[in-house]
Amino acid sequence: MKKQQFFWLIFILLSIVSGIFAFDFYSQNKWINCVLFSLVGLVCIILAQTSALSYIQKTEKLLLAIQKKDFSLFPKTEENGLVDNAVKLYYQSKEEHLSLSSYQLLYEEILNQLEIGLMILSMKNDDWEVFYVNPIFLEILEIPKYNSWNLYENKASDFYQIIKQTNYENSQEFFDISINENTKQSFSLRTKKVQNVKNRFCIISLESVQKIIEQKEKLAWNNLMKVISHELLNTLTPVNSLIQNLEYIANQEIIEKEDQQDMKESLMIINSKSKQLLNFVDDYRQVAELPKPVFKTISISNIVESSLNFLKPEFEKKHITIINSLENHLISADEKMIERCLINLYLNAIYAVSDNVERTIKTEIKTHNKRIILSVEDNGTGISKEIQDKIFLPFFTTRSNGSGIGLTLSKSIIEAHKGYLNYKPLEQGSRFEIWFVE
Repeated sequence: MKKQQFFWLIFILLSIVSGIFAFDFYSQNKWINCVLFSLVGLVCIILAQTSALSYIQKTEKLLLAIQKKDFSLFPKTEENGLVDNAVKLYYQSKEEHLSLSSYQLLYEEILNQLEIGLMILSMKNDDWEVFYVNPIFLEILEIPKYNSWNLYENKASDFYQIIKQTNYENSQEFFDISINENTKQSFSLRTKKVQNVKNRFCIISLESVQKIIEQKEKLAWNNLMKVISHELLNTLTPVNSLIQNLEYIANQEIIEKEDQQDMKESLMIINSKSKQLLNFVDDYRQVAELPKPVFKTISISNIVESSLNFLKPEFEKKHITIINSLENHLISADEKMIERCLINLYLNAIYAVSDNVERTIKTEIKTHNKRIILSVEDNGTGISKEIQDKIFLPFFTTRSNGSGIGLTLSKSIIEAHKGYLNYKPLEQGSRFEIWFVE
């Protein structure tokens, strides 16, 4: 038995014994003795209660500190089971709180280092609050930090309304907004809903389209140099070897018949490699020297129908079902260039569905946030995750007879029209989206 419990038991026993004696003296009408023993019993009860209450109060103090996350105390064990368990719980909670704070600090530091604007909204009492926002996000929108989401309605109303229109669900948008009444800028916006039984969050990422393009251009340029170097080496290395062999034969005084045959074969190979190199340069020229578009007001649905009619024999030959959902919209564009882009997308879709039993290509025209979206969707094999970020690179292809410039040209054509060409993977198949300004 612990010391405190022993004393508490002694006080209780003394109070009981004192009560018995007080009652006995009361029966004998010995009033003074009765009063004395009654007082002794009362004092013992008070001491026992005080001792018990002190432990309860210490326990309550520790539990309240845990509840309020006040870990500035340094309590010690006191050989009392209730208090000792409370002390253990306190230090355990303190350890978990410090670990959580360390992880939170680490995660915030990582998020602060991102070059993408990031804001996390948290639902509380049917209202959204700002759970976290990194400096890049505030820098992009040129606004101060607020804890209440509703305050952003006045400071960045266009952005606030776009987020509101997503209903705080999963979405991906491209939009133009004017910041502090300056020239409009284009941004890529993504929202992601995260929810469990207790909490609901909305993660918003924001990135300047111009910055994305600059990064992509740098990456594309590096990859292009690798492709060009690879192609030149593959072509010129065997040609150089053959030329050395021809030089050796030419320096002989007598050229035998076998050597003449070798010279003939070598020249044929050099000729073939030269043509291959010329074709490569011609493909590169098409990408590098894209003509300026001649803008006219045209019907986008008419361009779709014209492209489909051009490839109609191919669709019928491959037994491909064509599905159209076309809203009629007018755009300012170069009709021939847009048609060329569409034909490239349709040819890719035809190749993608070639191994299917049921082959479907769907074209859709719709509007969203003052943008016209033209999408070409197929139910083919899709594009593997490993190469999705490479499909727009010049000369990248997975086909044995492909040039690797179709998607690159298409992307360049749409960008020349101040639009975007995006790829979206589907559960079965692929979808390419062309975004035009309305």
